[in-house]
Amino acid sequence: MSKLTALLVSWQRALAIAVVIAQAGIAVTGSIVRVTGSGLGCPTWPECVEGSVVPVEHPEVAALHQWVEFGNRTLTGVVGVIAGLCVLAAWFNLPRRKRVVVLSLVQLVGVAVQAVVGGITVLTGLAWYTVSIHFMISMALVWLAVLLVSSLSEGDGAARLLVPAPLMKLQVVMAAVLGALLLAGTWVTAAGPHAGDASTPRLGIEVETLAQIHADLLFLFLGLLIAVGFFTRTRTYWTLVGVVLAQGVLGMVQYWTGVPEVLVSIHVLGAGAVVVATAALWTSSRERTHEVELPAGDQALSKA
Repeated sequence: MSKLTALLVSWQRALAIAVVIAQAGIAVTGSIVRVTGSGLGCPTWPECVEGSVVPVEHPEVAALHQWVEFGNRTLTGVVGVIAGLCVLAAWFNLPRRKRVVVLSLVQLVGVAVQAVVGGITVLTGLAWYTVSIHFMISMALVWLAVLLVSSLSEGDGAARLLVPAPLMKLQVVMAAVLGALLLAGTWVTAAGPHAGDASTPRLGIEVETLAQIHADLLFLFLGLLIAVGFFTRTRTYWTLVGVVLAQGVLGMVQYWTGVPEVLVSIHVLGAGAVVVATAALWTSSRERTHEVELPAGDQALSKA
């Protein structure tokens, strides 16, 4: 193994943690694009404006909007580099572990998919449903990035529960409700004042109605979280409780104060934190042991 590959392998865990941060962070920068009305700052794709990949003076697009949107596109490349380094670290770390390689590849492929979805979002004039899909893919990649970090300290054997089976069933329901909660949040934004550009068509449903659905799903998630507390009260559990409560309070303040721009981006950051904490609770509830290949003689004895 060369010094370069050895260095890469030694940084594998740091790279995996970096990809968690990067996947959540790019969702936050995407929200900044929306709240600044820069969603069409680069009105074409993959170019920023016709004939140029980078922002240039344009009579119909403000320079600030161009650079905000271009900055978000550039960060996609940064996330791609980090994900690519994760793949290389997984590949060169011998003996090669299939699960780690697959989870690393998912991050890299996910970045490519996000680039395409982002292009479709621009070309459709920021259609609200494409923006929702864009965000939901980011949150799924955050969840899988947490699994990647966890896989580095696990084995490759079958998963074994560390908690009662009913708790895992509750966590499955929690994950589904969390997905619905995140999706409803994108609908609130799509119907509100921060849909990405001043001319962007909004989702034709009252913001109050969507906000109520979003709040109801939050209360359902909290109820499930309380139920989980009857089975486990680990540090990971209490971290999730704290993050969810903070996110709920922030959402109420955001609604009562007329959805100020800065709180929108903080709320998106909070959504990423909730996904990370929920995924961490999931991974802490099971373990994968290291599979050990027995010598031929030992295998014969074990079958006797």
